[in-house]
Amino acid sequence: MEQREIMQRGVGILTEALEMRRRLRENPDADVTGNGAVSKLLEEMLPHIQLPADASAREVADIVTGKLGPAIVQITSALTFAFVQLAEVHDEGRTDVSSADVLRSISLRHETGTEG
Repeated sequence: MEQREIMQRGVGILTEALEMRRRLRENPDADVTGNGAVSKLLEEMLPHIQLPADASAREVADIVTGKLGPAIVQITSALTFAFVQLAEVHDEGRTDVSSADVLRSISLRHETGTEG
Protein backbone atom coordinates (compact mmCIF):
# COMPACT_ATOMS: atom_id res chain seq x y z
CA MET A 1 0.00 0.00 0.00
CA GLU A 2 1.42 3.39 -0.96
CA GLN A 3 2.00 6.11 1.64
CA ARG A 4 -0.53 8.29 -0.21
CA GLU A 5 -3.26 5.72 0.35
CA ILE A 6 -2.22 5.16 3.95
CA MET A 7 -2.46 8.91 4.57
CA GLN A 8 -5.91 9.12 3.01
CA ARG A 9 -7.15 6.16 5.02
CA GLY A 10 -5.67 7.61 8.21
CA VAL A 11 -7.46 10.88 7.52
CA GLY A 12 -10.64 8.90 6.92
CA ILE A 13 -10.27 7.27 10.33
CA LEU A 14 -9.77 10.65 12.01
CA THR A 15 -12.71 12.14 10.11
CA GLU A 16 -14.91 9.26 11.20
CA ALA A 17 -13.85 9.79 14.81
CA LEU A 18 -14.73 13.50 14.58
CA GLU A 19 -18.16 12.66 13.20
CA MET A 20 -18.78 10.09 15.92
CA ARG A 21 -17.80 12.63 18.59
CA ARG A 22 -20.08 15.27 17.04
CA ARG A 23 -23.02 12.85 17.07
CA LEU A 24 -22.37 11.93 20.69
CA ARG A 25 -22.27 15.58 21.69
CA GLU A 26 -25.61 16.14 19.99
CA ASN A 27 -27.13 13.01 21.48
CA PRO A 28 -25.20 11.39 24.37
CA ASP A 29 -27.45 8.30 24.18
CA ALA A 30 -26.83 7.75 20.46
CA ASP A 31 -25.57 4.37 19.30
CA VAL A 32 -22.36 5.46 17.62
CA THR A 33 -20.17 2.77 16.13
CA GLY A 34 -17.37 3.03 13.64
CA ASN A 35 -17.24 1.32 10.30
CA GLY A 36 -14.21 -0.77 11.22
CA ALA A 37 -11.81 1.39 9.23
CA VAL A 38 -8.97 0.85 11.69
CA SER A 39 -9.39 -2.92 11.63
CA LYS A 40 -9.58 -2.93 7.83
CA LEU A 41 -6.41 -0.84 7.51
CA LEU A 42 -4.52 -3.10 9.91
CA GLU A 43 -5.74 -6.26 8.17
CA GLU A 44 -4.55 -4.96 4.83
CA MET A 45 -1.24 -3.58 6.00
CA LEU A 46 0.03 -6.00 8.60
CA PRO A 47 1.65 -9.10 7.15
CA HIS A 48 0.83 -12.62 8.20
CA ILE A 49 3.75 -13.97 10.15
CA GLN A 50 4.85 -17.57 10.24
CA LEU A 51 7.15 -18.53 13.06
CA PRO A 52 9.43 -21.54 13.19
CA ALA A 53 8.19 -24.06 15.74
CA ASP A 54 11.57 -24.13 17.44
CA ALA A 55 12.03 -20.33 17.58
CA SER A 56 13.18 -18.89 20.89
CA ALA A 57 11.34 -15.99 22.49
CA ARG A 58 14.08 -13.62 21.28
CA GLU A 59 13.85 -14.97 17.73
CA VAL A 60 10.06 -14.57 17.78
CA ALA A 61 10.42 -10.98 18.96
CA ASP A 62 12.96 -10.23 16.23
CA ILE A 63 10.82 -11.80 13.51
CA VAL A 64 7.63 -10.02 14.62
CA THR A 65 9.42 -6.67 14.96
CA GLY A 66 11.02 -7.04 11.55
CA LYS A 67 7.75 -7.93 9.84
CA LEU A 68 5.43 -5.47 11.61
CA GLY A 69 7.82 -2.54 12.05
CA PRO A 70 7.62 -1.01 8.57
CA ALA A 71 3.81 -1.05 8.46
CA ILE A 72 3.53 0.40 11.95
CA VAL A 73 5.96 3.18 11.01
CA GLN A 74 3.90 4.04 7.90
CA ILE A 75 0.61 4.15 9.80
CA THR A 76 2.11 6.13 12.67
CA SER A 77 3.71 8.61 10.27
CA ALA A 78 0.39 9.25 8.54
CA LEU A 79 -1.51 9.80 11.79
CA THR A 80 1.30 11.92 13.23
CA PHE A 81 1.34 14.14 10.14
CA ALA A 82 -2.42 14.68 10.39
CA PHE A 83 -2.17 15.41 14.11
CA VAL A 84 0.57 18.00 13.56
CA GLN A 85 -1.49 19.72 10.86
CA LEU A 86 -4.50 19.87 13.19
CA ALA A 87 -2.37 21.05 16.11
CA GLU A 88 -0.81 23.86 14.07
CA VAL A 89 -4.22 25.21 13.10
CA HIS A 90 -5.37 24.97 16.71
CA ASP A 91 -2.24 26.62 18.09
CA GLU A 92 -2.55 29.47 15.61
CA GLY A 93 -6.00 30.15 17.05
CA ARG A 94 -7.64 29.90 13.66
CA THR A 95 -11.39 29.93 13.82
CA ASP A 96 -11.95 30.15 10.08
CA VAL A 97 -10.91 26.52 9.55
CA SER A 98 -12.54 23.49 11.18
CA SER A 99 -10.82 20.21 11.98
CA ALA A 100 -12.86 18.64 9.19
CA ASP A 101 -11.55 21.30 6.78
CA VAL A 102 -7.95 20.52 7.75
CA LEU A 103 -8.48 16.78 7.30
CA ARG A 104 -10.21 17.31 3.94
CA SER A 105 -7.29 19.46 2.79
CA ILE A 106 -4.76 16.80 3.80
CA SER A 107 -6.72 14.12 1.97
CA LEU A 108 -7.02 16.23 -1.17
CA ARG A 109 -3.30 17.08 -1.17
CA HIS A 110 -2.43 13.40 -0.98
CA GLU A 111 -5.01 12.48 -3.60
CA THR A 112 -3.48 14.90 -6.09
CA GLY A 113 0.11 14.14 -5.11
CA THR A 114 0.87 17.58 -3.68
CA GLU A 115 1.81 16.38 -0.17
CA GLY A 116 3.60 18.68 2.11
